[in-house]
Amino acid sequence: MIMQLIYGFVFGFLSSVGFGIITNNPRRTLIPAGLVGALSWIVYIIVGWYNHGLIMPNLMGAVVIGLLGNLFAILVRAPVNIFYVPCLVSLVPGAIIYDSMKKFTLGMDNLAAYGFIKALTVGMSLAIGFIIAEAIANKIYPPLKRYLNKREKIENEKQKP
Repeated sequence: MIMQLIYGFVFGFLSSVGFGIITNNPRRTLIPAGLVGALSWIVYIIVGWYNHGLIMPNLMGAVVIGLLGNLFAILVRAPVNIFYVPCLVSLVPGAIIYDSMKKFTLGMDNLAAYGFIKALTVGMSLAIGFIIAEAIANKIYPPLKRYLNKREKIENEKQKP
């Protein structure tokens, strides 16, 4: 159980950083993106222990990516998509879609349709998770932005001769 969390953290971190490198993200955003991806995988694993479906783990993973992605976007001063894209890649149901296409080409239409609906459901849960996270972030993070801007303004005034 603990090993599953450790592996999830390590590979979630590595996959997010790796995809951030592939998509040419700025270097200063790679470590925060890796942390967001790793923590979202931890949440995905823990929720999966209690809910054996695909919807709730993906939904909660997307909420974590959305909340932490917005937070790190403010702290690192980068667009939030810099964090969303590399962290989301590991949750996208690519294997389900691949398997469905394979079954469709082999003439197993009913199994293929089931897989496509499953992939669509996972995709919808990811989208709803991001919507929930954005709604929460829009309420929570504006005071943090104001505080950081005020602090930066004070520091800039101190540096002037």
